Amino acid sequence: MAELFELFITFFKIGLFTFGGGYAMISIIKDTCVQKKKWITDEEMVNMTVVAESTPGPIAINCSTYVGFKKKGISGAVASTLGVILPSFIIIFIISLFLDNFLEIKIVAGAFAGIKAAVGILIVDATLKMFKKLKKNTLTVILALAAFAALIVFDIFAIHVSSIVILVCAAIVALALSFVKKPGKAGEGK
Repeated sequence: MAELFELFITFFKIGLFTFGGGYAMISIIKDTCVQKKKWITDEEMVNMTVVAESTPGPIAINCSTYVGFKKKGISGAVASTLGVILPSFIIIFIISLFLDNFLEIKIVAGAFAGIKAAVGILIVDATLKMFKKLKKNTLTVILALAAFAALIVFDIFAIHVSSIVILVCAAIVALALSFVKKPGKAGEGK
């Protein structure tokens, strides 16, 4: 029961003090679950993020569910998932009760403008840390650079392409290349 409570409280704090959505939470989840608590490894964090991005639902919830399940099974998944979603639910519920025009308050609008800038930095930080830990080879570097370039080109020309399409394309290319035999291997064994 103490481990379930620790999972709940840990993810409650992550949910309570992280602004900017799931991508901003990745850096905090990594810092907490990999470096401080050592619940998962760097490699598991990278794999978890890829799977969480590729499956339906918010990435932070998917990540918290994975960590909770790995640590304590289904009850751990439930505890960590509730922990990460309850702060947002409670805050939005309270705001909706008392303030109709919450974002029109100058102090609140200014705070959120600052938070938006910090969120971008958190996302870049998480990306760079995971890229450093990624097992790199020529293929992974080329695919990462190609995906990044594609996103920039699509953004510049205002072409709406889901990041899921780019993920699927990268997966197809990597899968296709994994089936291609290396030169000189075809005649071996005869």
